[in-house]
Amino acid sequence: MKNRLKKHLPNAITCANLFSGCVGIVLAFKGELIAAAYAIFLSAIFDFFDGLASRVLKSFSGIGKDLDSLADMVSFGVLPAVIMYQLFLQAHQIEISSWLNFIAFLIPVFSALRLAKFNVDTRQAENFIGMPTPANAILIASFPIIIGHNNRYYTPYLLNPYVLSCFVVIMCSLLVVEVPMMSLKFKNKDFNKNIYRYLLLLFSAILILFFKFAAVPVVIFIYIILSIIQFKFANEPLMSSPHKDE
Repeated sequence: MKNRLKKHLPNAITCANLFSGCVGIVLAFKGELIAAAYAIFLSAIFDFFDGLASRVLKSFSGIGKDLDSLADMVSFGVLPAVIMYQLFLQAHQIEISSWLNFIAFLIPVFSALRLAKFNVDTRQAENFIGMPTPANAILIASFPIIIGHNNRYYTPYLLNPYVLSCFVVIMCSLLVVEVPMMSLKFKNKDFNKNIYRYLLLLFSAILILFFKFAAVPVVIFIYIILSIIQFKFANEPLMSSPHKDE
């Protein structure tokens, strides 16, 4: 019984990630973007814990790895694309072709490329190469919440079709670019080896405390900068070991 639980618990959590993503897509198409955004955050929590469960229980399998990628494709690829598409529809598009709205669906295309690459790239055992799909999805999820809080400073930019188009292109590029990005997996208690992770968590906590969801774009930017410093300037190598999830 214990062996069966160890084998299936991580996959059950992954399925919860997928379920949350599916519900979020329905909510997004109904125009309930804030609720859809929370579905992304919930999926991210499940995504974290399925990987944690697989490591703690030492339950790794090819099925679990593929299932994780399929769930991530829905929750962090399709769902944020639908949210982005709805933001395009809300944007004031004077004399702009409605075909521009469909640029939002480049997000699942590049997310699929990123996930497929992750599954076969042995360099991404402990850290990533390119922006992880959950980080990209969480960034997009923050947009409707920021807009929903009637933030007059950010809303004109977040509902500008040109800004949204540039954002999609940039984020799609970051998903597949050959730039190392750190993960938040703490493999040991060595402070020096985890200093960039601690810095990210510290900055994130401070920014979110003061600015709430408006801090998410800044946190993602800090994450990118710290990753570049860690791997490009500190010359810290990418490690290699068995893995299950992104």
